[in-house]
Amino acid sequence: MNPIVKLALKLVSSPKINMEEDYLWIRKVQRFFSGKPIRSNYRILDRKIYSADKSHDIPVRIFQPVEKKSDDVLLFFHGGGWVIGDINTYTKPCINMADLTGRTVYSVDYRLAPEYPYPAGLEDCYRVADAMLDNLSLIGLTSASQLTLIGDSAGGNLAAAVSLLLRDNRKDHPQKQILLYPVAYWDHTENSPYESIRTKGTDYGLTAKKVSEYMDLYQPDEEKRKSPYISPLMASDLTRQPDTLVLTSENDPLRDEGEAYAKALENAGNRVRVHRVKESVHGFITYPKLSKLVVEAYQQINDFLDEK
Repeated sequence: MNPIVKLALKLVSSPKINMEEDYLWIRKVQRFFSGKPIRSNYRILDRKIYSADKSHDIPVRIFQPVEKKSDDVLLFFHGGGWVIGDINTYTKPCINMADLTGRTVYSVDYRLAPEYPYPAGLEDCYRVADAMLDNLSLIGLTSASQLTLIGDSAGGNLAAAVSLLLRDNRKDHPQKQILLYPVAYWDHTENSPYESIRTKGTDYGLTAKKVSEYMDLYQPDEEKRKSPYISPLMASDLTRQPDTLVLTSENDPLRDEGEAYAKALENAGNRVRVHRVKESVHGFITYPKLSKLVVEAYQQINDFLDEK
């Protein structure tokens, strides 16, 4: 790893950063640098979907690719530990996603903890997926199989949880999901059964300490974190899940639990691909699209999406 990059990662891995106390200023910094997209053409559209109880709107940003290669649609849930990040901070990665896959991307601006702890964010993501499946023709689809769920980090966790909920509540549901370095387990302390929490949990940007703090904000009750809708690895039934691609990062405390979830899905009879991106750290999908890590990731993503 580049020594300058390694030094920068060490700085942002500082134990002095406490997400439970610092999340508000981190949100402000993110929003300052992301801003709002310039609407110079038709490629970015903002829409809203009513929540199930009509208590609030759920913003959804739609990204059209420069060159459309498929009528299929990607429904994206952003990362940020369920606490930071939004459709503005993820606009550039979603533009890249649309262009590099040749597919329309719908990005969900779900409610964030701690103002809206679990299950608020999950309910928003499920509501958007449910509404899209109920109105396939309005988004140019003819079958639920044309909709793919995708998310990174906490968004990968939400994608996995939405897939479980759709399996439990609907006859029709997406046939593919893409989980990018997802959160899959409830314990990120030294007691975790996953070795990467200990070997990769201090010096690579996202630390095990931060993941634990995010989890505290998302669901303060430790016992409730064992729900399969927070910790998919705790699910007693993983059958009838979508075909799944799991991408993990070599230097990521979440690496081993993501790969364990891929194995658990496979053991339950699902079709699964798993790929570890070498020399990478958590969050690499947000890098510029010419980054070799992003190029490698989208080679895997496109191979998976194109597979019949």
